[in-house]
Amino acid sequence: MMMRRVRVSGEGRLRMAAFVATATCTGHRAVVEATGQVLGERVLGERVAWLTALMQAMTADIVAGRWNARDLGLLAAGVGVDGRVLPAKGWMAIRRLGWGCAAGATGEVSGGVSGGRVYVSDRVRRCAEEQAARMLRAVLHRRGIVTAILATWPADPRRRSEVEWKALRAALPEGVTAAEIRNRTRQVRAVLERDGVLPGDITEVEQPPRVAPQAVLAAADRQLVTLTRTGDIGALLRVQLPLKASPACRKDWAWHAIAITLPPTVSAQAALCTPTVRLSGGRVRIDLPFQTPIPVAPATGHTVALGLDWGVNTLLTGAIARLRDGRVVSDGRMLRYDATVISAKLHRLRGRREQLAVKRDHCAALLSGLDAADTPDTPDADAGDAGDDRRVALERRHRVLAVEHERVCARIRHLNKALAWSAARWAVDQALALGASVIYLEDLATLEARGVRRGNAALSGQVRGTVIEAIRHLAAKERIAVVTVPARGTSRFCPRCGDGTSVLRHVPAPDRLGERGWKWAYCPICGLSCDRDQAAAERIAARGLLGQKHTRTDRVSGVRSIAVAVEGNVARARRRRKPTRAARRARRTGTDLHPRPPARARDTAGPTPKRRPARRIKTFSRVPDRRTVPAPFPARSGQRPAGQAPQAARPPAGRTGLVRDPQQRTGFHRVAATSVLPLGGYGGGPARPRPPEMPEILRQT
Repeated sequence: MMMRRVRVSGEGRLRMAAFVATATCTGHRAVVEATGQVLGERVLGERVAWLTALMQAMTADIVAGRWNARDLGLLAAGVGVDGRVLPAKGWMAIRRLGWGCAAGATGEVSGGVSGGRVYVSDRVRRCAEEQAARMLRAVLHRRGIVTAILATWPADPRRRSEVEWKALRAALPEGVTAAEIRNRTRQVRAVLERDGVLPGDITEVEQPPRVAPQAVLAAADRQLVTLTRTGDIGALLRVQLPLKASPACRKDWAWHAIAITLPPTVSAQAALCTPTVRLSGGRVRIDLPFQTPIPVAPATGHTVALGLDWGVNTLLTGAIARLRDGRVVSDGRMLRYDATVISAKLHRLRGRREQLAVKRDHCAALLSGLDAADTPDTPDADAGDAGDDRRVALERRHRVLAVEHERVCARIRHLNKALAWSAARWAVDQALALGASVIYLEDLATLEARGVRRGNAALSGQVRGTVIEAIRHLAAKERIAVVTVPARGTSRFCPRCGDGTSVLRHVPAPDRLGERGWKWAYCPICGLSCDRDQAAAERIAARGLLGQKHTRTDRVSGVRSIAVAVEGNVARARRRRKPTRAARRARRTGTDLHPRPPARARDTAGPTPKRRPARRIKTFSRVPDRRTVPAPFPARSGQRPAGQAPQAARPPAGRTGLVRDPQQRTGFHRVAATSVLPLGGYGGGPARPRPPEMPEILRQT
């Protein structure tokens, strides 16, 4: 489930957030309404495949026919052939331009499995035109980037000068990242090296986009699809499906009623929207958008924030910070979500995936070699039979490797998704428990590998994008804002000094300041010594709290970001300690070390009362060598001598799903995460004296 769009309504300061949940029709009933026939999963999947194939063929014809600079320019202009502004609905814009699917008098269009003439209704054509319009409009953004790069093509595309960068930034659309500029520049440079001249438009750089086999039913009305809710966890989808691969008339279409079970992420108050139907792995998938009202999180005015820093093995490291009188104060407590074990598992799976891919490609190369060596007039029949046996064995081996490769890829995807949502749930729970109203993250949209093979593998396996989307989704429900801040210098400079000039010294450990490392951060100016990620998290929170007035919200996606880095020092203020157990007991009983405070003033004229010694409990300091009772028998046969009680070899495995319970489990039994604890306030007491300055001889070590 992920956020797609957000629409803000002024009434009550609520916004209708649109999300997408995927439901699988496996095990659910599908009935043909005209005959009452109950369809199985295989037959239903076959008919859905016929519908998606028809729409895919019609959409591909529109996209391929309009893949030229002139038609893309007309669509970008936003004006139809009649001079009117194009409507927002894609299928209406396509028809206004005269690009719709041409249908005969009987509703026949080109399409189907065989590519001949088939009968489709106007609503089916409408859905295909909507999908084509969305694809062509998505191309316009890439076209604007390529046009700006071609207009400001540098003398050396591998290294632009400052003047060339300034001209390129002025010509680019708003919100283009450095990664997009680099990728499009590489595409243009490849065409230049191949043809010797610069391309004229994006149509000479890219091929027409591939059309996915899916049925976008959002453009249809009740004559093609209806969706009604049957309960808190159920819904009924009625849609017209073809009864054959190439329907010839209206009778070859029939209404099908599909009962679906809604995922638990869809609340009972959510409003369901028209879904998209597709086929994945032989199963019918229904991408169901739904809208739910959520309160609007303010963009500014925050006083308590949670800053999160990214890591390779330690996925998230957080620090809580408070803004008081223009000064940022942290409690010095480090919050950590350590997924080292899961990262190692993912790394092993990636290695296995690469091995399977190499073997699969090797089998494919051997098969292509057999095809090239095979001739129709083979003189030796025995050699031909041996070649056929070898071909069959290679084909079988190739199929096995392909299936195993796909399974490993699916395992990696599922594990990454579960890890991302578990980390997001932990981060939002920490913000709720600590009273934070905003979460600040690093803006790593332009993060790139530096050419080191090991670093490339580590960066490619990160799920930062999924974690950010999951945090935004979960935080929106709790009215917590999520803002990205500039990432440059967060791990390099000291958060205590705050001026952005004191460079931290990265060492392996606090007692090894003379060695080079990356885990521990030490400031030779102020003497700060703490974990490197913790220092970066405090600096991220300080940049967000001090730069709130620079917060910008994207009108389309609703993403909030701060592009200006405002520096400031972060002070440390410890939380107040709770009274010890002895002090709490003294309040009730009174002891020699902790006497009970007098209730009233005593008369000093009388004699001093005798003080009775406190009652002491006699204890034994000697520990018995053996247990006083025999130890229980183990589960296996045989006896064991009395001694320490048997312990389990490893702790029992917990649930591996996404859970949220009073035990504060993270969803993985091998993830080390800081417990979610609601703590009191801090930073309100008297200022503590600063530690003495470090001698100059120690600073130089």
